[in-house]
Amino acid sequence: MNKKTMGIHHITAIVGHPQENVDFYAGVLGLRLVKKTVNFDDPGTYHLYFGNEGGKPGTIITFFPWANAYQGKIGDGQVGVTSYVVPAGAMPFWEKRLEQLQVPFTKTQRFGETYLTFDDPHGLHLEIVEREEGEPNSWSFGGVTADVAIKGFGGATLYSAHSEQTAELLEKVMGLELIGKEGDLARYRSSADIGNVIDLKLTSSGRGQMGVGTVHHIAWRAKDDQDQLDWQSYVADNGYHVTHVRDRNYFNAVYFKEHGEILFEIATDPPGFAHDESLETMGQRLMLPAQYEPHRAELERVLLPFEVRTLD
Repeated sequence: MNKKTMGIHHITAIVGHPQENVDFYAGVLGLRLVKKTVNFDDPGTYHLYFGNEGGKPGTIITFFPWANAYQGKIGDGQVGVTSYVVPAGAMPFWEKRLEQLQVPFTKTQRFGETYLTFDDPHGLHLEIVEREEGEPNSWSFGGVTADVAIKGFGGATLYSAHSEQTAELLEKVMGLELIGKEGDLARYRSSADIGNVIDLKLTSSGRGQMGVGTVHHIAWRAKDDQDQLDWQSYVADNGYHVTHVRDRNYFNAVYFKEHGEILFEIATDPPGFAHDESLETMGQRLMLPAQYEPHRAELERVLLPFEVRTLD
């Protein structure tokens, strides 16, 4: 059996205060808060999901906000950079917006593309790139209109502790296609039109340390439960320890740590984010899985309040 991932399902990171997190990803980047819930393994912590209007796979970045937690260090064994893709011609808008909202950025070039590179308030490395592919995002918020809105992930840059082994995994197990090398980067592509470009850094960045401002894991798409079970068996047959299936309410998940020490997840596309609240009201109310619903009042006292707001 040979399998090929469609690309990125979601990326999950650790950040600081939730209001700062929401102000940046909704207020600056114009993404939609599609789900306000809790970390199922640590319900005293939020789990916030941002994406396009419908919260489709390939658009979702998720966060565990830990106010006043220790700062992490981006390095080997992590996703080093998360890339967002915008429509062709949208780059001048984003340059002007970042300037107006006092977000420092630089312009870089690689593989024939121009990137705006910048950090979020908690230190995560981000970038924006223009591409034709990928369906438009119909969500408009805070001055980010649909014609320039972020469509979803362009991809990610992986920092591996053992890049040769990660490269072998990407190509021979995950089924990505190696399309070129430039400097100390190798570029891989999946079959999807979004969340489909992975750059692997071939040189060491020094060991990473988990904490605020670092990516916790990257998740890859499985089309349904059966496809995920096939992936679970396939990855295990290739020598990786894979977890049992875990119900995350909006998708099912299995996890494994690849040999470059990056935590990978394989997540199902269904059921998505509108099955426990309507598409129109997603993200407005704290949604809890059944096991935590009896503790709602206590959790709402513990969780820090925040609001989705437009920025001046």
